[in-house]
Parts: sequence; C-alpha cells; structure tokens
Amino acid sequence: MAYNIPVEATLQVIGGKWKVVIMCHLIKGERRTSELKKLMPNITQKMLTQQLRELEQDGVIIRTVYEQVPPKVIYSLSDYGWSLRPILDAMCAWGEGHIELTGEEVVSS
Repeated sequence: MAYNIPVEATLQVIGGKWKVVIMCHLIKGERRTSELKKLMPNITQKMLTQQLRELEQDGVIIRTVYEQVPPKVIYSLSDYGWSLRPILDAMCAWGEGHIELTGEEVVSS
C-alpha cells in the first residue's frame, strides 16, 4: 500500500473507534476476550473479535491459546504494540485535558 503521508500508515493500524481503547486496556495487562468485553460495554462481540483479529494481523497484539477445556485465550501487547505506548499516552493526556475543558465525565468501570 502507498501512503501520501506517514500518519496514514499509523491510522491504517490503529484507526477506528475501538483499537486504541483495546490497546489502552492491554497496557494494564493481558486480558481475556470476556474481560475486554466487560471493560468496553458499548462494543459488540462481533466488532471486538474483528478489531482483535486486525490488531493481531498487524502484529500489535499477541493471541495466546491455552489448550484446556474450555480453551483459554489471552491477548497481550506485542513488542511492536508496546512501541505505540508514547502515542497512546499522548492521546490519554490530550483526552484528559479535553474532558476538563468541556466538563464532560468519564464513566469508570
């Protein structure tokens, strides 16, 4: 794929409503799919699965399957995913300032 400017490559990997949110949850530690779903109640199961697959395909997250009954699947950030940490931290800091400016609230889970 050809990009006009480098930021297009970044958005190709982390663009969309949910990918950054997923990565922010994975910064705090590995998670099962069900845990991510609880942390993100407004995402559909189909969308969560799709976003996880895309992040895995792009090498940002690692999917580990434990062979047991029922199977246990854990997601974590790859080293490549961790390289996005400064971007995610900057986005969080900007969001905190925006929330203060607008007086909106953060709903904690």
